[in-house]
Amino acid sequence: MGDTSTFYRTHTCGELRMEQVGETVTLAGWMENLREVGQNLAFLVLRDFYGTTQVVLETEETVQAAKELNKETVIAVTGAVRERDSKNSKLPTGDIEVVPAKIEVLGRCRYNELPFPVNRSREADESARLKYRYLDLRNPEVKKNIVLRCQVVSALRAAMTDHGFLEITTPILTASSPEGARDYLVPSRKHPGKFYALPQAPQQFKQLLMASGFDKYFQIAPCFRDEDARGDRSPGEFYQLDMEMAFASQEDVFAVLEDVLPPIFAKYGKYDAASSAPFRRIPYLEAMEKYGTDKPDLRIDLTVTDATGLLAGCGFPPFEHQTVKAIVVSDFSGTRKQIDGLCNEVEVQSGNKAYWFRYDENGEIVGGIAKFVQPIKDQVVEALKLEKGCFVGLTAGAKLAAQKTAGVLRNKLGAFCPGHMDKERYEFCWIVDFPMYEIGEESGELEFCHNPFSMPNGGLEIIEKAIKGEADPLSITAFQYDLVCNGVELSSGAVRNHDPEIMIKAFWMVGLEEEDVRSKFPAMYNAFTYGAPPHAGIAPGVDRMVMLLSGEDSIREVIPFPMNKNAQDLMMGAPSTVESKQLEELNIICTAKEE
Repeated sequence: MGDTSTFYRTHTCGELRMEQVGETVTLAGWMENLREVGQNLAFLVLRDFYGTTQVVLETEETVQAAKELNKETVIAVTGAVRERDSKNSKLPTGDIEVVPAKIEVLGRCRYNELPFPVNRSREADESARLKYRYLDLRNPEVKKNIVLRCQVVSALRAAMTDHGFLEITTPILTASSPEGARDYLVPSRKHPGKFYALPQAPQQFKQLLMASGFDKYFQIAPCFRDEDARGDRSPGEFYQLDMEMAFASQEDVFAVLEDVLPPIFAKYGKYDAASSAPFRRIPYLEAMEKYGTDKPDLRIDLTVTDATGLLAGCGFPPFEHQTVKAIVVSDFSGTRKQIDGLCNEVEVQSGNKAYWFRYDENGEIVGGIAKFVQPIKDQVVEALKLEKGCFVGLTAGAKLAAQKTAGVLRNKLGAFCPGHMDKERYEFCWIVDFPMYEIGEESGELEFCHNPFSMPNGGLEIIEKAIKGEADPLSITAFQYDLVCNGVELSSGAVRNHDPEIMIKAFWMVGLEEEDVRSKFPAMYNAFTYGAPPHAGIAPGVDRMVMLLSGEDSIREVIPFPMNKNAQDLMMGAPSTVESKQLEELNIICTAKEE
């Protein structure tokens, strides 16, 4: 039988050139199309992973044989390569064609009608695409994103290895974690009533590796979280470039990623321009004030201005006793209908209204809430530095709500006004100095803002001051940082709290006693009591990274077999019911069924 790589074919469908003219070859692939010209002439397009080749059928017998096959049937074609009379410069194989002496069916497609045309699958309904993902992936435009993903993962592995990191895999079956998103639970057959959990991230394991004496760890880690889908987040599972470094500071982590990522974005990115190291660093509070978000899109040159003192008392009811934010857009040419559309989009996305007025070419305040602004026109023009032709977008509410709504409005205005956004580039930044604590929206109690295992800026001293009432807990920042690119949060990371004494007191602030910490995080707590080095890490999302590199708007376009927005695998039929016998073995009684 010989080498299996040449058993079914001598060449791929993207390989043949003029140099092979006169040779007898065998190609194998899917019959993409058949165009009949006459009884004795037809053109067959054969497609495989590598490309397409035109096959010319010049006998009644071969034409009839091909007509009996449905599109997407897998065939092998053996024949002579010849130069095409009518060349196609758009195809790599466009100078040649194959005249078959033999056509063999390798895998018959049994359906006359496909769920959608393969080469136009991206136009199909998403449910159909996910149900028939194996057909969707035959589309070269869909397949190229998965190929890109493979290339990026390979490049990440090589870069991390070059930087001295060891790739170490961590457990998939582990203990449930009390913080973060919802766990996916796995019942234990051998231990009735107990459950494993799929890891939301390898967080504790990678810190334990540092406590074990490893110096630099990474893996392309699968993470599992039972959370709702978004455009940049897939439900169920995702992958991240997980890394951790011993004897490392925030600066060490930044240096590694600023060295690893730019070459990969330069080589594989859709856009040619990208930030160079060092990436811009923006404190969290500044980001919220200036951009209305902790993941700012720096391709947009618009910024948010606080207009509370200027407009809160202008007489417009929604502004009274509220924080007011303003965004000034120069040379704005949108129509009233377009402005209303933008404001509606902001309200849908943020849940809060946006307001506006214009400073027209005649130097008048017009449109939107103009009648409330007109009496203080001179102060507004001076304070906001308005020039004729400016548009002013406004948001109001409690401080955080006003900020976040302004962030949404800024993104909408930037995308709408070409002169204020350079779309074709990658702009990185670090968001730093996150608050250690926050007041929970639901609980009203003090909670960790980000990662509870982060080192507070000020260490034990600042925590003890907060305990004594000498410092406001909400003023404590942590060595936590986010990597943001084009308004997408690629990663969160932190310098870890490796000192059990600081850890106990940090958790005490949110109402957990030492025994609680020991019981909830036994391995980490115990390991740290045996002496742990200072360590820090981060975990950029691979899926989000590839989404940015490919220029796709949905993360599902870069995942081989994604779930839908309801966390269902329509192709495999998951989640599914299981037999009663399986439940009995696991000591489980199912009390509710999906309607």
